[in-house]
This record gives sequence, structure tokens and C-alpha cells, in this order.
Amino acid sequence: MFLPKCLKERNSKMKVSWFLHTPFPSSEIHRMLPSRLELLRSVLAADLVGFHTYDYARHFVSACTRILGLEGTPEGVEDQGKLTRIAAFPVGIDSERFIKALELPEVQDHMKVLKQRFAGRKVMLGVDRLDMIKGIPQKILAFEKFLEENPNWRNKVVLLQIAVPTRTDVPEYQKLTSQVHEIVGRINGRFGSLTAVPIHHLDRSLDFHELCALYAVTDVALVTSLRDGMNLVSYEYVACQESKKGVLILSEVLRLDLDYTYVRALPDVCNFLQNVPAYILVCWGCSVSWCRTILVNPWNVTEVASSIGYALNMPADEREKRHHHNFKHVISHTAQEWASTFVSELNVTIVEAQLRTRQIPPPLPIEVAVDRYSCSNNRLLILGFNATLTEPVDTLGRKESQINEWQPKLRPDLREPLRKLCDDPKTTVLVLSGSARNVLDDNFSDYNLWLAAENGMFLRVTTGDWMTTMPENLSMEWVDSVKNVFEYFTDRTPRSQFEVQETSLIWNYKYSDVEFGRLQARDLLQHLWTGPISNASLDVVQGRRSVEGAAIDRILGEIVHNKGMKEPIDYVLCIGHFLTKDEDIYTFFEPELPSEVPASVRPQVPTQVRTSIVGSRAALLMKQNSTSAVEQNKSYAIDGDTLHSMVTDRISLQEGSSVLDLQANDYFSCSVARKRSNSRYCNTPYPIPLPESSMRRYLT
Repeated sequence: MFLPKCLKERNSKMKVSWFLHTPFPSSEIHRMLPSRLELLRSVLAADLVGFHTYDYARHFVSACTRILGLEGTPEGVEDQGKLTRIAAFPVGIDSERFIKALELPEVQDHMKVLKQRFAGRKVMLGVDRLDMIKGIPQKILAFEKFLEENPNWRNKVVLLQIAVPTRTDVPEYQKLTSQVHEIVGRINGRFGSLTAVPIHHLDRSLDFHELCALYAVTDVALVTSLRDGMNLVSYEYVACQESKKGVLILSEVLRLDLDYTYVRALPDVCNFLQNVPAYILVCWGCSVSWCRTILVNPWNVTEVASSIGYALNMPADEREKRHHHNFKHVISHTAQEWASTFVSELNVTIVEAQLRTRQIPPPLPIEVAVDRYSCSNNRLLILGFNATLTEPVDTLGRKESQINEWQPKLRPDLREPLRKLCDDPKTTVLVLSGSARNVLDDNFSDYNLWLAAENGMFLRVTTGDWMTTMPENLSMEWVDSVKNVFEYFTDRTPRSQFEVQETSLIWNYKYSDVEFGRLQARDLLQHLWTGPISNASLDVVQGRRSVEGAAIDRILGEIVHNKGMKEPIDYVLCIGHFLTKDEDIYTFFEPELPSEVPASVRPQVPTQVRTSIVGSRAALLMKQNSTSAVEQNKSYAIDGDTLHSMVTDRISLQEGSSVLDLQANDYFSCSVARKRSNSRYCNTPYPIPLPESSMRRYLT
């Protein structure tokens, strides 16, 4: 699992795919590993990750979501703009090899001997490794149950169980061997006779010709593994049954081998159902694919015994129909088809990744930004607070991380550089945050800068008083009803919480169970839309794992007017981790969108911070101290276009000179910790490296 990361570190352009043909555990099992983070991140370094069944692919995505805190999509797992494709690729067999083998003289001779040996009796077959997960004891006990309930079949059916020895030096496997021998001896002594026994048990493997002959003469095959990865016995059996038309009894844990083939062939349906829980997709695919086999719960001895009776008594026409369906699938899903599909998917994934990379803004050119800063005379710096100026928050969901997120602190290493910027008379610094006023006061009260709290609802320069951008007659009657809804969902969603601010309510479920929290958030939004905010002047802005209520505006004009700027702003640097809907701030100063990221191809990214309810239909009034009567009577909506016109109108009042005089190379917008953005550039400030010592230790 460490290999994909090692390969990518050696050559970042190398095409790397990783396939696991054994079971991948659920997230609850994987999280117990000390190296759980390193293992998952190393595998995610690959371009394509494949599993034998959709069930195991879902387990892997769930582990990445629950342990790493990443977002799972219908295509795979996305981390900082890099998408690792996750898919199921059921492995087949070389069916032609088995079909042609039946015509060989040595196979025909074996078939003749077997038919004479078991003449007049139905033959049932089990071929497994002698392993705990193969369910051999449960299979034999089910056969015993069948003989108990059907006395008329006792001398008419025989079970041939091939148990290939494995790990014979391990005590647990030795105990399993003894257990199987004991059960077989008891059943044969109970139901056998001097001339015949109901179970023939072989602790050895068979050569290819013997195995093909055995497949060909068998009436019923039992493949009842308790948990398995790539079990191809069912494929081999079907390939050798063109004349016999035998019946296949298959464990329901193996039915997934063929399911995702059909789901993957219907991308439109997958996209339509992308918000449906994965298990629904699995069940749906199962009804389409392996429906011509008899599916059983291998743990349910009574159910397996009943299925044996149904298979032995099945009419010939039904056997033929079932076999025709299964045979058609086996010959079309071969090992070569799997290899071709896997390599083809890898190439497609690489092409798609290249297209996605072109849509990701390039890293911020720091030297160029500093050089242009030095050459300018009137600079404006707009800085986000949370996840930009704050200390990094641990993604593991630990208690201390949760406290840090709700009590954000300015990073110590940024205090002195920020102070120097604020003391520069040619530089205006604005900190824009969704936090409450007291949080910003605690962090920036001794700095000479502008603060915009609750996403612009409150504004002040640190040497002055807070002012509100909300009109005095804006109704806040919705707060109590929304608060009741938030309290209700906080009680029913463990580890969620909500915060009450002066003009906003935030419900955060980041530390709750991912899937359950997402369902609860969806239900919460439905309650809000049909109840408290149905007729209120509010809008819903969704982000990652939270819901917030606020009235937002960005009043750049107030800063310009307060400082009495007459010299044009000739440099703007805007950096932050803003909500997707709030990223209009990046394009606010743009004469045109960056050519690197055309608007038509910008994807909708998974939201990264929270969901908010915004007073979008409310008119927000500028503070009543502007320089003209026209300006005093003006009200503004909060959408980006109107805001742009608002600032443009105010700029036109600045004594005949333009406040904004930006050249294209004097504006720098940069998103933090989000690569899918409207900004010109992007930056990831807190990468989570894989410790070299840890890598070396586990590789050793």
C-alpha cells in the first residue's frame, strides 16, 4: 500500500494504478491500524484504485471519508483538487481454456470414470482452500441439515468437497482441519452405508484436467464463502457446464463480483443517484446481474439446506435458462477483458486528470506579488481569517481540534509580519471573517486594520467603533424559529453543535458521523425551506458540514470613503478560504476572468467550510455619513453584480478621480486550501506529509 506514493515520489508523471483482489475492511476495522493515515494517503497517490467488488471499493472510500476527512464522490476520492479514481473491476477467467479442455482425451477419460463411479446419484461439488473465510464447516452442516429433512435423497446425492491445504503450520488452520474432518466423519457415519458415503472429502489439490472433468460432471456447485475477495470457482464451473447445465448456489457475499459491471455501464444513472447511499446502488446492481444463481446466506444453515433441495429438484428448462445467462456472462467477462478495461480506465483517468489540472489555478507567484507590491503606492490587502490566518485544525476530529476551530487564534508566526503590513501607511488591510465580533477583537484589537465580522455584517477600523451594514428595519423574527430547528437537529445528531451569533446561526456537524451528518443536514434544510425561512428574506448557502444564518455584504466603499482615498488603489491582494458562494470577492476586481480558469469550465467543488443562510433579498444600507445626498438614499442588494455597481457608483463620487486603477498584473487573488476556485491562484498551506521514518519503518 506504500508503493504508489513511492513511485509517484520517484516520478510524478508516472501512471500508477493499484488493484486489490482481497477484501478491504470497513472503516471501523481499518481505523484500528496505527498506520491508518499513512496507508490511505499512500494508496491515494495512485491515479486509479481498483477493487474486485463494489463493496470493497465503498469500504475504501468510507475509510478515506471517516479517517482522513476527505470528500467521497461517485468517481472516487478528492483531496486538494487531486481526484483518485475508485472503481470496481471484477476479474474473470480465461474461459476458452476451460471450454477447449473438455475436448481433450485425458479430460474425457476422467469424465467417464467419474460418471461410472457416481452413476444414479446427483453430484454436488465444493472447491475451496482450507481457510476460515471459505465456510467449509457451515457448508457441510447445511448438507447434513438437507439429509435430515430429505430422507429420500440420502442415497441419491453425494457431496465432493475439495479442500486445498493452506498454511498448514498455523495452529488455527490445524484446528480448522481437525474440525472439518470430525464433521465429515460424523455425517458419513450417520448417513453412509457399506457401499456409499454422502461426503467425499479430499485434503489436496487436483490437476487441471481432473478439475475440469469434475466441473463437467457436477449437477450442483456450492460456493458459500463467508467473506472472500476474488473467488473464481463459480466462473470455472459455469465455463465447464455447457452440456450438463448445472445449478450454481452462490454466497451472497460473492454476488457483488458481477454487480458493479452494470452500475459502471450506466454513468447517467450513477450521476443521478450520486446522493443515494452506496448500499442502494449495490442492491440495485445485484438484481440486474447475478440473478440466475441461487443466492444464500452462508451463515444460515437452514437456508442453504433449502437451496440445495431447490437446486436438485429444479426443472430442466429452468436450469438451461439460468445456465445460458451465466455462461454468456462468463465468456464475456474474461481475465483479458478485465486487464483491457483496467488499463483503459487508467488511461482515461490520466486524461481526465490532465483536464482537471488545467482547471486548477496555478500556485501564487510570491516573488511577482512581492515585486508588484513594492512598486505600488496605494495597496489593499483582503485577508480571510479562518483557515487562512488561524492555526491549522487537526483533521482527525480530536477534542482539542474541535475547541480550536470554535476558538480560532491568529497564528503566532504571522503576528509580526501582519503588524508591519498594518503599520505601512500605503497599505490598507481588511480581515474578512465569518466569526463573531468578539473573536476578531480578541485577535486584532491592537492592529491598525479593518475588521469585517460575520461575513461583512459588522465593520470597523480597529481605532473606531463597530458599524452595521444592516438597515434598522430589517426583520430578525426568523432567528427564534431557525434556532429551534437547529436545537432539534443538534439533539438528534451526536457530536454536532450550533453557535449563536448576533446576526447568524451556525449548525456544524463536522465531527459527527459523516454519512449520518450529511443525511441530517439534508433533512434540516428541508425543514428550514418548508418552515422558518419559507417566506423570510433569507437565502441558503451550503458549505462543508454546517449550516449558518446571516446577512452578508462586502462594503469596500465604506473603507474607501472613511479613509478619504483620493489616490487610486493600484494593488490588490485577496487571500482566503471563503465559501463557494462568497468567492465573488475574487472576481470583484477582475476586468475579466483569468484565462487559466475559464468560467464555463469551472467545476462545482465540494463545499469546504459550512452552510449559511443569508439575507439575500434584504437591501443593505450604507452608513449614513457619505458625501452626497444621492449616496445617502442608495440601498444595495448583496449579489456580486450589484455590489460591483455599488462600489462603482461610490467611486464616481471621489472628486473626479478613480479610486480603482488596477492593471491585470497588479491584482492577485489566491484561495487557501481549496484548489477549485474562482481565484487566479491557489495555495495549500498545511499539507499533511507522510513521515519518512514511518514510511521506512513500515516498508521494512
